[in-house]
Amino acid sequence: MISSLLNPFWLEVIAVIFAIIYLLLAVKKDVRCWYAAILSSSLYFFIMLSANLYMEAYLQIFYILMAIYGWFQWNKVDEYNNKFIVKTWSIKRHVIVISSIFISAYVSGSLLNIYTDAALPFIDAFTTWGAIIATYMVAKKLLENWIYWFVIDSISVLVFMSRGLFLTSILFFIYLIIIYYGYKSWSKIKYEMNA
Repeated sequence: MISSLLNPFWLEVIAVIFAIIYLLLAVKKDVRCWYAAILSSSLYFFIMLSANLYMEAYLQIFYILMAIYGWFQWNKVDEYNNKFIVKTWSIKRHVIVISSIFISAYVSGSLLNIYTDAALPFIDAFTTWGAIIATYMVAKKLLENWIYWFVIDSISVLVFMSRGLFLTSILFFIYLIIIYYGYKSWSKIKYEMNA
């Protein structure tokens, strides 16, 4: 029984289930989303390694660490009587952050292209660096995280399909639908500018 669960297909199924649970709980602003994130990311580390998506694989370790950080951030008592307060960044900050993503992706993609057998090194690097920033934004309760995720996940649908990870590709398509509702849900909450 256990050996059949370690089959790559079943690992992907379980990882997909916990990934959906994570995002649905995040939309509902439920701190338990971070537990599902840890479980999903732990499984996806091995799945991405087996697909030669090295940046995506090591991104999972970052996700686990950010899930712990996010759990602490979401459990903090704030000055608004412990309500879930959504923040937003200035346009200037977004320009700086997006530029950093492109520069980091170019450097990482170049290194992967030269020194590894990575599949789609530049796209893998772009989605990875974008996901790092977007994950930080979720932990900090920044509204725009949903927009960043929409762009990243749109690209990821095609990346995972090209690597034969069809369940994960479907997961990221489902993410696109959930992201829409996440943005709507979070945008109804009082928010403050966090330059």
